[in-house]
Order: sequence, then C-alpha cells, then structure tokens
Amino acid sequence: MNPASSESVAELLGRADSVSIISHVRPDPDTIGSALGLGLALSGLGKRVHCSFSGPEALPGPLRELPGAHLLVDAADLPDADVVVSVDAATSGRLGDLESLFQSTRTSVCIDHHVSNTGFADLDLIDSEADCTASIILRVVDLLGVELTADIATCLYAGLVTDTGSFKWARPASFGVAARLLEAGVDGSHWSRVLLDAHPYSWLRMVSKVLADSVLDTAAARGRGLVYGIVDAEMMSTINWDESESVIDVVRTAREAEVAAVFKEVAVGRWAVSLRSKTDVDVMTVARSFGGGGHMHAAGYSDSGSAAEIVERLLAALGSE
Repeated sequence: MNPASSESVAELLGRADSVSIISHVRPDPDTIGSALGLGLALSGLGKRVHCSFSGPEALPGPLRELPGAHLLVDAADLPDADVVVSVDAATSGRLGDLESLFQSTRTSVCIDHHVSNTGFADLDLIDSEADCTASIILRVVDLLGVELTADIATCLYAGLVTDTGSFKWARPASFGVAARLLEAGVDGSHWSRVLLDAHPYSWLRMVSKVLADSVLDTAAARGRGLVYGIVDAEMMSTINWDESESVIDVVRTAREAEVAAVFKEVAVGRWAVSLRSKTDVDVMTVARSFGGGGHMHAAGYSDSGSAAEIVERLLAALGSE
C-alpha cells in the first residue's frame, strides 16, 4: 500500500490537466456518485475529465439521472489521461476490463472506504472509517477549493444515502456530511425515493418468491443463525441486474439470524453472493476466504457451481454448533 492523504491527492489532481475516473463493475450509487461528483469538481477547474466503468451491464436507470452523467464514456473510448482515479473499488480486479489500463497508467490513485482494501495504486487514499467513498471525495473537493454546487452535492448524496441504508447504520460524521450536502441544494426526499424506495412490479414478484423459498438455519454461524435466499438465473432474467442488489436488505431483517446471505445467479452456474451481519460476526473475513471483500457487516464474493454447492461452501465457512 502507498498511503496518501486527502491533501496529497487534491494536490496531484490540481496539477493534472486530464483525469480519468473509473468506477467498479456493476456500478452502484456510491461508485458512480463519487466519480461524477469528483468529475464535476475537476471539470469546474478546467480539467479534461472522463468517467467510465467496465462490464456488459448498463448503468441502472436512476443513476443516469445524476448530474454529470455526460462525463461518462464507454470503457473502450476512455482516453489517455495524466491521472487515473479508481473510486470505491476494494481491489483492482473490481475494475474489470479497465484494470490493465489502471495498472499501466502514468499515475494512479485509489480512493475507497472498504476495510479489505490493501491498496493497489501509486497513491492510496483509503479510509475504512468513512461510511462511503463519497464522503472521502467531499474532503478532496473541499481541498481543491471548488464550490460545493447542488450538482456535486447530489452525486455525493447518492453514495451517502445508499451506503448508509438511508442512515440506518451511519456513523455520527455522516450526519454532518448529509447536512452539508442538503444545505448545498440536494433534494433529499426525491433522491431517497428514487434510489431506495422505487422498484418495478416484477421486483415485488421476484422478492416474494425468494422470501417464500428462503431458509433459516439456526445452527449456522456457530449457532448465531443464517437466513438466506436464492435468486436463480430464471428470476434474474425477469429484472434488471441492479434490482437484485436490494434483496439482501429484505432478507437480513429476520431477527432469528445474525447473518444473512443472498445468492444471485448472474449466469448459469455463476453466482454473486451478498453477506450481511448484525453485530459481531465478521462477514468480510468469510468473503475474503472466497476471494471477495467488503466490510465487517457487509461483504460479498463470487462463486461457481450449483445452488446446493455454493450454499454448502458458505455454511462450511461460517461454521456450525
């Protein structure tokens, strides 16, 4: 790791004429909001800025409405830049096809809040005490001397409100960040509704089936309990990929289980697994054992095989009574 301060990153970006900002694959509001918020700030300083992400999936509809979306270009069209910045990616592998570009660039910067991030750039600005990457970007924006416009604030609010679960698990500092962003002109009620409380009817039908077939294993996680649901390939085909991301927030509400998991079959036999815990079970350690990462209470990884096989592997990793 090459630890960097917010000041050193702001100084580097302030000197650059051109900056490319890369979000992780399957982009969520924190990675896109962070990229666009920083991109708008740098554009306001006269920098040539492009934002991008890798993967076949399209940007989720609500994120296309964020200010600064005009800065996004296809991964294949991302031009050379003086500095390339990765935002909200816990590993370089999360950059997908843009990983090689990031690793070969003249100067690279990683800005992230995942505790599992061990650093992979020339400058690593990693703060695992931050609830979201967007709050770290706000510090950099302040140090760049850029006015916190309503557009920049809106992008950063998207990351903050989603990564804190609408502030359900926010640290105290995040409320101060939220106040600043709202005072800058963010329509908080609109964006909370668009990003957290709006789903197509097909999502409701999918969730009802997942919940109906969900499993509670009270012996799992050394007796702390596991509740899990499976979104198979057939169900995934009825919704946009991003709609499956919120299923874990429903499953995790089962009070009898300390740990929750949702297995999403992104292609036949290929799974993305979301993990959550409530108190003292470290699901990041479990995710890292499968090559994934995240935080103590929220992590994820990828696996391959049948549904029965991947469930069995997770149960073994969690342990039982």
